[in-house]
Amino acid sequence: MRFASIGSGSEGNGTLIQADGQGAILVDCGFSAREALSRMAGYGLVAEDLAGILVTHEHTDHIKGVARLANRCRVPVYTTWGTWAAKLNGVLDDQLFRMITPHEHFQLAGLSIQPVAVPHDAREPCQFVFERQGTRLGVLSDAGSVTPHMIECYQNCDALMLECNHDLKMLADGPYPASLKRRVAGPLGHLNNQQSADMLSQLERSGMQHLVVTHISQKNNHPDLAVAALIESGACCEEIIRVATQNAGLDWISVQAETVTN
Repeated sequence: MRFASIGSGSEGNGTLIQADGQGAILVDCGFSAREALSRMAGYGLVAEDLAGILVTHEHTDHIKGVARLANRCRVPVYTTWGTWAAKLNGVLDDQLFRMITPHEHFQLAGLSIQPVAVPHDAREPCQFVFERQGTRLGVLSDAGSVTPHMIECYQNCDALMLECNHDLKMLADGPYPASLKRRVAGPLGHLNNQQSADMLSQLERSGMQHLVVTHISQKNNHPDLAVAALIESGACCEEIIRVATQNAGLDWISVQAETVTN
């Protein structure tokens, strides 16, 4: 299994995931359809390579290009009823809508996919854990707090894409109005660096190969602060950490199946 980011941040998000010999999955499309296809081309993929689009929730930086891309390229869209009702109803071709529920696994493109309900100010948001032959990739962003259910679902990931949206001091001192600061830092907003580090410390991660920092605010955080918080927590070593950026995303990373020796 391999994964890549075509861009991560408040201006647009998209993650590519692909099992060996299978079509690719695009998780979210917060860019225009044209921009998303252009970015995908940089990763060696065209629209025909997409087996499906998964949508975490209806905020523009995650759903902007979904309907147009899906309708134009005839790609099925997998999301919750709440997300569909909030933004895709009447815009997405109904024949392309595949409803998922936050607590039921489903199969797509050679992967077993576990939706994970998260606390966020959206209609029915969920994140995902992908599994292929015992290898697990977790994708987690846009959650304002960490729940016991999240801790349970993200155990034993071989790779984890983890939101470190903001630094609390930078947010407090930054340019956002007070109402937006409260929303971002609230229990239905976004994970800050320390919350993510604390969550990571509660996970079984002995087999973790890759930790990717995602959804970093360009105004209220800095990659160095996010990485430092994760390292200082003692939950991981610097060697496995990568950062997905807004403009450059992150190139393909392969997740290797664990080799069992006698």
